[in-house]
Amino acid sequence: MQQLSLDKKHLAALLPAIAEDYMNLPVQGLRYLGGGTYGRVFAAQLANGSKIALKAYRINDMHETEANQLQMLSANTSVPMPQVLFVHSDDALAVLGMSFIPGRNVLDPRFLLKNASAKKIFAQDVAQGLLELHSATGTKYGDLQNPTHTSWLAYYKETIAEDILTGLGELVSKGKYSAKRHDLLCRGYERFEQVAEEPKAPVLIHGDLNIMNIMADPKTLALTGFIDPCGTMWADRDYDLFQLQNMWGNQYGLYQTYTSLCGASPHRELKVAFYGALNEAACILRAGVGYEIWQQLWNRRLQAQLNRF
Repeated sequence: MQQLSLDKKHLAALLPAIAEDYMNLPVQGLRYLGGGTYGRVFAAQLANGSKIALKAYRINDMHETEANQLQMLSANTSVPMPQVLFVHSDDALAVLGMSFIPGRNVLDPRFLLKNASAKKIFAQDVAQGLLELHSATGTKYGDLQNPTHTSWLAYYKETIAEDILTGLGELVSKGKYSAKRHDLLCRGYERFEQVAEEPKAPVLIHGDLNIMNIMADPKTLALTGFIDPCGTMWADRDYDLFQLQNMWGNQYGLYQTYTSLCGASPHRELKVAFYGALNEAACILRAGVGYEIWQQLWNRRLQAQLNRF
């Protein structure tokens, strides 16, 4: 996979011209919004007064993948999501042009100061939007465009869980990962395999719906949109739920509100705890770094579920 530069000065120099070519309007201002390991996002002010979002990617082809995800997801929820305006790639850049979603992501701790009524309405709107996504069903599990498996448990085992556990085991042998944590994850997976049941059908999942990717009005906490899908696929709906508890999602009751609306799922708490713990550990493999506070939290949740058995 070709890796591209995410240097902010480099991007700021090139993005306006690209946006102008596709939008047929001059760019009058460019503002950096943020980013992570794989992307940088800018807001571009156009001459007609409108604003668009420009996301540049470290890995070529990721922009096309996200464009497909956004188109599929936005067609299946009433919650606003970025609309794809253009997809651009050349030897130096991979860029996705999108409509701009107003508001601020709910990771902003100032939202925690909102009153209980506003938080309850916000949680209900998030849960309802996610339920709409999960109402879209497929026939096989896996990749959005080319799902391959009739069994979720087989897909998860063959393409996700075993690769991560094997990779972490190799890190343990090199002294780069805790043997105790690896043992906990292995015991969690053993119990998961013993009790997890096949979902009724593959559902469409966002893949990364934590509070960093949920936008709200900074004055009212009214939901304004979902952004930044990652790992969108046809999957077990419970695989979309651990992200609702990440960061301070539980301060808004996102997970509790969703589960109260969607109905029971056998052994959901164990499954979600395992999904969350393994996902946090996988950051070590994917990005070379992990978030210690979240690893500890998910490991405690997984251990608590194992203690129940």
